Amino acid sequence: RVSFMNNQKPQKPTLSGQRFKTRKRDEKERFDPTQFQDCIIQGLTETGTDLEAVAKFLDASGAKLDYRRYAETLFDILVAGGMLAPGGTLADDMTRTNVCVFAAQEDLETMQAFAQVFNKLIRRYKYLEKGFEDEVKKLLLFLKGFSESERNKLAMLTGILLANGTLNASILNSLYNENLVKEGVSAAFAVKLFKSWINEKDINAVAVSLRKVNMDNRLMELFPANKQSVEHFSKYFTEAGLKELSEYVRNQQSIGARKELQKELQEQMSRGDPFKDIILYVKEEMKKNNISEQTVVAIIWSSVMSTVEWNKKEELVAEQAIKHLKQYSPLLAAFTTQGQSELTLLLKIQEYCYDNIHFMKAFQKIVVLFYKAEVLSEEPILKWYKDAHLAKGKSVFLEQMKKFVEWLKNAEEGNQKLSSKVE
Repeated sequence: RVSFMNNQKPQKPTLSGQRFKTRKRDEKERFDPTQFQDCIIQGLTETGTDLEAVAKFLDASGAKLDYRRYAETLFDILVAGGMLAPGGTLADDMTRTNVCVFAAQEDLETMQAFAQVFNKLIRRYKYLEKGFEDEVKKLLLFLKGFSESERNKLAMLTGILLANGTLNASILNSLYNENLVKEGVSAAFAVKLFKSWINEKDINAVAVSLRKVNMDNRLMELFPANKQSVEHFSKYFTEAGLKELSEYVRNQQSIGARKELQKELQEQMSRGDPFKDIILYVKEEMKKNNISEQTVVAIIWSSVMSTVEWNKKEELVAEQAIKHLKQYSPLLAAFTTQGQSELTLLLKIQEYCYDNIHFMKAFQKIVVLFYKAEVLSEEPILKWYKDAHLAKGKSVFLEQMKKFVEWLKNAEEGNQKLSSKVE
């Protein structure tokens, strides 16, 4: 056995690993970035500024040159004309080309043509996708090293590439670099970028892309902490001609404030806080975040209905709902001071009863309760019945409300209490 093992030992090492390393080292010597750069620059010089010829040259060169290894060099050349040193400067001793984004005309049409070059290249060589995203992230961090015109061209190009899906909106993270934000570079760059992005698509498409990478609520971080307000953002971008972006951010802030309000409300209700404290808190939030009474009454309704585990039996749920809603009617009454708010509440009740099948027969009972508790008044109920109701389950709910509406129409006084007969 010992002899057998000894015989095996000399056979274990092989020369393949050593040979492979040598081969790799030779390869590096043959294809260093400088040689790669020279090949690309020579080819671009021959194509001239005909960008279709540039795209064809890049397509063909991918078969001969190692794009995978030298992706960064390739993209540096196409954007800046040569290899970039840290910070964004072009090394003086390097050869360079004028067939690049930075040397092109500063207009949208030219940048759209350059975007096509990048699109074709990355469609042809899919493995360049990640390298290109890394390149753009790097270029954004180098912004201070570029001239204003170069930054403008890069911003337009980036906006177009974001619009057509070549780039992912996560690259915008680079703009939140502290130094770029502090010196106002990020905000100025964002103006040009969003203008070309919205020009290619629209604000809704931009919003979808931002939401996918959780950047829809981070746009105010383009400004230093002391300027991160909706007012400052809105003024800056509106003056720059991007009113739709200003309105989008204002709306996002409002959505955030509404979510926060609902969360806090539910916590206050579960703690059993006094209604006067809840009302005071809600009114302060309305003022601070410019939230309408209609929005607030919808939030309160939703919060009130989510604090209970509802009975699954239809005959018991109505009784449970009336008892629960009677308790919360003073809170709802505080935020139905306008006819439009009452109508909003009616529509929310209709929607809820339709979406929750056990509540289908409870609609009329809830409306009558709120009428008695002075949460709802005659006029909005009659308007809802006549033409302001939703299509959801309308035949069922209108039938339920028929007698009560007739009673309202025939009542001698608006505040007359319901007779036991109607109940």
